[in-house]
Amino acid sequence: MLFLILSIVCSVSVGVLFKIARKYYTNNTQIVAYNYIFALALCYISFSPDITAITAAAPWNLYIVIGVLLPSIFLFLALSIKHMGIVKTDAAQRLSLFIPILAAWLLFKEEFNILKITALLIGFPALLLILNKPADKTTNKWFYPAIVLLGFGVIDILFKQIATHTDLPYTTSLFAIFAISMVIMVVVVLYQTLIKKVKLTPRNILFGGLIGILNFGNILFYLKAHKEFAENPSTVFAGMNMGVIIIGSLTGILVFKEKQTKLNYLGLFLALIAIVLIVISQNSK
Repeated sequence: MLFLILSIVCSVSVGVLFKIARKYYTNNTQIVAYNYIFALALCYISFSPDITAITAAAPWNLYIVIGVLLPSIFLFLALSIKHMGIVKTDAAQRLSLFIPILAAWLLFKEEFNILKITALLIGFPALLLILNKPADKTTNKWFYPAIVLLGFGVIDILFKQIATHTDLPYTTSLFAIFAISMVIMVVVVLYQTLIKKVKLTPRNILFGGLIGILNFGNILFYLKAHKEFAENPSTVFAGMNMGVIIIGSLTGILVFKEKQTKLNYLGLFLALIAIVLIVISQNSK
């Protein structure tokens, strides 16, 4: 259970750091780039991936697509936290689990039971209620968490495809993907620095390093939690998604004083119910 709790804490802490970083006039592009440098180094140290195994036969098309999507969605995650707060962003990220579920139904013709259908019917209005924001002086940026939801959902589908390539260790594939993401972000930062004359600052390294450590910690502890609960993976699935929504919401509301309407609270409650139904449906196969 400790590994699961640590994974939840790491996940929520990423959003907290992005929220804090705003106060120090940081550059999100640089933060994301440094994040992948640190995450890649930790991946190499912790997993000792067999780099020589990454041959032309590896699923490079999947590696490249995920390698591009990960930093892109990470930047949208930062924008979503900035404009919509931690509560809505964490909830949207966790509700992205409905994207691969829909893909399994529509693309892979997986049979759906009544519990999964009910979960989907509850999940979509839950999302609309969570993202509901009364009009104020600023433009409603609901599309940022919407992109986060869609992006993480697609990434989840692609990672599941990666897992089917059992001839290559999953952690080795993860190292290759992190490497691609890092190269892309370093190129973007170099462009901003050399062409746009954006300055490199130590605080971006600090926040990027901390987020990279937490980002990797989230993955490491999540994998360890799955090993610990090998007989009941749904415990990890439910605990992770519900834990992030609950802890993220409490952090946003109590620490950062993010205001929520009654409809937002109703949406969060419905989201938790939808996740519970998904877990029960997985166990009732």
